[in-house]
Amino acid sequence: MKKLLLGDEAIALGAINAGLSGVYAYPGTPSTEITEFIQSNALAKQRGVRSRWCTNEKTAMEGALGMSYAGKRALVCMKHVGMNVCADAFVNAGVTGVNGGLVVVAADDPSMHSSQNEQDSRFYGKFAMIPIIEPSTQQEAYDMMPYAFELSERMKLPVLLRIVTRLAHSRAAVEVGEAIEQNALNPDNERSHWVLLPGNARRQYASLIGKQPQLASSSEDSAFNKLQLSAKKGLGVIACGIAYNYVCEVMPSEISLLKVSQYPLPADKIKALAENSDSLLIVEDGQPFVEEQVKGLLGAGYDIKGRLTGDLPRTGELTPDCVAAAFGSECPQAFPPAIHLAGRPPQLCKGCGHRDVYTALNQVAAEYPEARIFGDIGCYTLGALPPYQAIDSCVDMGASITMAKGAADAGVFPAIAIIGDSTFTHSGMTGLLDAVNDKANITVVISDNLTTAMTGGQDSAGTHKFEAICLALGVEREHLHVVVPLPKNMEEITRIIREEINYNGVSVIIPQRECIQTLRRHARQKNAEKKQAE
Repeated sequence: MKKLLLGDEAIALGAINAGLSGVYAYPGTPSTEITEFIQSNALAKQRGVRSRWCTNEKTAMEGALGMSYAGKRALVCMKHVGMNVCADAFVNAGVTGVNGGLVVVAADDPSMHSSQNEQDSRFYGKFAMIPIIEPSTQQEAYDMMPYAFELSERMKLPVLLRIVTRLAHSRAAVEVGEAIEQNALNPDNERSHWVLLPGNARRQYASLIGKQPQLASSSEDSAFNKLQLSAKKGLGVIACGIAYNYVCEVMPSEISLLKVSQYPLPADKIKALAENSDSLLIVEDGQPFVEEQVKGLLGAGYDIKGRLTGDLPRTGELTPDCVAAAFGSECPQAFPPAIHLAGRPPQLCKGCGHRDVYTALNQVAAEYPEARIFGDIGCYTLGALPPYQAIDSCVDMGASITMAKGAADAGVFPAIAIIGDSTFTHSGMTGLLDAVNDKANITVVISDNLTTAMTGGQDSAGTHKFEAICLALGVEREHLHVVVPLPKNMEEITRIIREEINYNGVSVIIPQRECIQTLRRHARQKNAEKKQAE
């Protein structure tokens, strides 16, 4: 049976049909649709597949590792920067090993369509010394899921599946098969694998090192790594993941080609390709992960072209056009470039509560020439753009509070942090605890729109709990305020901000109003339910 699926949906359905028992994730483009598909899938619901959103990527990785410990198959999903958050548990999972199959999906975002950096998650897989797979099509994304779980259980290691935005968010017809049963509950009885005291950890690490030849052999034999040698010696190509499609679209005929979709790199296949070629072009979406390794494998004397040599762009996602240029030819453009179009920068939605928050902040901050407002990751980051231009920094999830604290420690006054509800529970709570313990002179604004709005309105882990959390972290009751961000309340909100700025200590203001998009969605749902009841 064929289905039209996003790459994300192909991964999700492949996991369900491979006997998945739980998905653990924090929403982040371009990975979000994997978990959302599982949440709405009828078979996943029937089987009781665990699919609630986690507080952050670290808790997601640890929850999945616990399910694997119990013998069940688990999936972890995140965008590439989420790998930084879960790195502690991720790397150590290679040392503990797994029981039930464990697959970690990292969705990379070349060209930074919705991200603050351009990061290649394959380096994490190599760092952890675990198998990496990288689909080139939606069909491979589906087919790789049962393979990945089987490989994980055979090697007793987590498997990293790396995709990129262009594959995650494009659709294709996918041939799907029947679902297999879930693993039975079977907790691991070998404690030494899981208790990483130094003695145990050294043995486990030695075991991980000992598995590397098997992982290399698995890549050499993998059906996802394909070598085709031309009778004509000339330029050879190594194409990785989605880049394989671009190469097939524009490459000259009679060329030797190695498709790489499983790592560690198949060294024997690369050497065979090199012997049959005068030079190699490495085509990979992301950083020069393969290019650097092939240079080491073949030595400085072999001619290798790619991103490092300028034959392909050093940054951004690849296109058929730039790959064709690397072959010395032109790729005909299907559509002429758009001209004379006005720029349309993103902006906060009409009716968004964040608008009123920034209006109030700007009004009060204007009274303090040295005021600094430290922002965070979320749709409210758009407050950096006109017409508000309200925030002075935005670095990573949760950094607003800790950067405000550090700036205050240095003497900046007033130092104000603005953070969203989901980001606060993701990684802002520990920063607030630091500030309370140090009696930092900062004002924290938790702009609560009751959802994870930037990624489509998923549940936020701390909804209706923020006052309790702040009090538990030590914020004083008289310096904790909940307000409703509306124009009619502007006088009250600016008065509170002004008073708390002048308080020498930690204060928290929580502007709370539901996201306009989820409000409309909930209204439609209620109307539909009302009509159905009638």
